Amino acid sequence: MLLVENVRKSYVEPNGDLLPILDVKRFEIGPGEQVVLRGRSGCGKTTLLNCVAGLTAADCGRIIVNGRDIVSLPEAARDRFRASYIGFVFQTFNLLPAFTALENVLLGMTFTGERPDIPRARQLLESVGLGHRLTHKPRALSVGEQQRVAVARALANRPVLLLADEPTANVDPAHQQQVIDLLRDACRRENVAMLLVTHSPEVSAQFPRVEQLEEINRATLVAQGGATV
Repeated sequence: MLLVENVRKSYVEPNGDLLPILDVKRFEIGPGEQVVLRGRSGCGKTTLLNCVAGLTAADCGRIIVNGRDIVSLPEAARDRFRASYIGFVFQTFNLLPAFTALENVLLGMTFTGERPDIPRARQLLESVGLGHRLTHKPRALSVGEQQRVAVARALANRPVLLLADEPTANVDPAHQQQVIDLLRDACRRENVAMLLVTHSPEVSAQFPRVEQLEEINRATLVAQGGATV
């Protein structure tokens, strides 16, 4: 369902030198599989998520989602593809403050070019326990409720893959388990594969598959003075 193959990404430093961030030979996730990605700060976790989502263009290689190589797509096509097939739960939620919970979910539906599905938006918010908060704007919602809206929005267009970047980072410890349960249950219910980035050992211990990015990112091995394989 997701295949990352020979993907590289570098950035240009102020002195003109290239700074390698990603060099991933192969990484894949099957349909409906739930995978945790861990790694120290600066090892490229968010960069990998952004490349998979098409928010950042990889320098080379293949990133195949649902049979389509997004690396070969121009930016506008990547945006349309992401809207249709990839959900993204951002660490900072990225909800629009002037929009209600329902409107934030509906807005996510407009990026596919199709008419927003109001009944589905309502059903998603009800499924995450916010049926009574449809008309509330983010400032009237708790942090945990905002996170739930973000999950509902990420699922709005029936994606095949959901990316979650540190989804518990801005949630108080008492509600972190609720966020993880919400994500896992929603992905099972919708048959969506999930790639979740976290630093938390308590979170990663709940998943059957945990990958350390340093072990698959050859750019990190070179930076550490290790040998590439």
